[in-house]
Amino acid sequence: MKNIIFGILLILSAASFCLAQNQAVDPKDIIKIEANASKGFAYPYYLYVPPELRDAKLQKETQTILVIPNNTGKGNDDLGVHEADVKKRMAQNGAIGKLIKTAILMPVFPRPATDWRIYTHALDRDALLTGKKEFARFDVQLVAMIDDAREQLKKDKLKFDKRVLLTGFSASGMFANRFAFLHPDRVKAAAIGSPGGWAIAPVANYQEKTLRYPIGVNDFKTVTGKKFDLKKVQKVPMFIFLGDKDDNDSVVFGDSYEDEDKILVFELFGKTPVERWETSKTLYRQSSMNAEFKLYPNVKHTVSAEMRDDIKDFLLKNK
Repeated sequence: MKNIIFGILLILSAASFCLAQNQAVDPKDIIKIEANASKGFAYPYYLYVPPELRDAKLQKETQTILVIPNNTGKGNDDLGVHEADVKKRMAQNGAIGKLIKTAILMPVFPRPATDWRIYTHALDRDALLTGKKEFARFDVQLVAMIDDAREQLKKDKLKFDKRVLLTGFSASGMFANRFAFLHPDRVKAAAIGSPGGWAIAPVANYQEKTLRYPIGVNDFKTVTGKKFDLKKVQKVPMFIFLGDKDDNDSVVFGDSYEDEDKILVFELFGKTPVERWETSKTLYRQSSMNAEFKLYPNVKHTVSAEMRDDIKDFLLKNK
C-alpha cells in the first residue's frame, strides 16, 4: 500500500493544538514497558502519564488512558524501525495527554515487509487469521497492554478505567475502528479518521450480498472467535471523519483487502472513499450506532485545523 500520512500520531502535535510552552513533555516521564509474553503481549509499548495526574488529590479519581495505535506508514521487517517511529511520536503524544489530561499508550507493533499481506497496523483480515504467532491478534495483545499499564500505575496509587479512549488516522484509523468492534467493552469512545476507504459496517449483509470482515460482520465469529455484539458496539461513541478530497483508498491494495472484497466494495458502495461515504453513514444510522460522521470540504488525506479541534472536543467530551 502506498505510503500514507503517519496518522494522528503526527498531526495531533503540540503545535497542532496550539499548546503553550508549559505543555512541553519531560522525556523521563515517557517510559518503555518491555514485551511480556506471560502477560499476553509479545512486543513493547510506551506509556506517558502527565505529572499532574499523579497529584495526591487525584488518586481517588478514576483516570483515562488514550490509546493511539502505531502506524509507521510502511512495512519493515526490522522492529527497531517501528520502535524508532513510536519513540519519535511520544513527545507529541505526551503533549496531547497533558492537554486533555489523559495517560497515553502506544504499542510497538511490527508491520512486516516480507509478509506484506498481513497488514497488522490496520488490523486487516490476514492479521486476525494468520497462523504466524509473531503477527497474530494484535487487538488481544493491545488489551493485555492496557491491563498491564493499569496494573503498573496501580503501584503508584493511580486508578485507571479499563475502558480507553482510542484514536487513529488512516491505517491506525482502520485499527481503531475495528478494535472498537472487536472489544467494545474496552472502549469509551473512538475518533476514527479516514479509515482506509471504508468503515467496517455493523451489518452482515447488504443488498443480498454477504459482508465478511472487514467489510462487515457476517463471519465475525469465524474470524475473531466470538459473536458480534451489536448492542455493546452501539454504546461506543464514534467520531468518523474524512476530507471530501481524500482519495487515499486502501480497498484497492492487496495488503488491505482481497480481490473478492475489493470487487464487492466497488459493486455495492462505490469506487472512491467519498462515493461510499453516504452509504456507510446510512448503515451506521440504520444500525442505531452512536456514531457521528463528518465530511470536511476541500481537505485531502490529512487532518485540517478544524478536524483537530473536533477531535479534541470529542475526546474531552467522552473522557
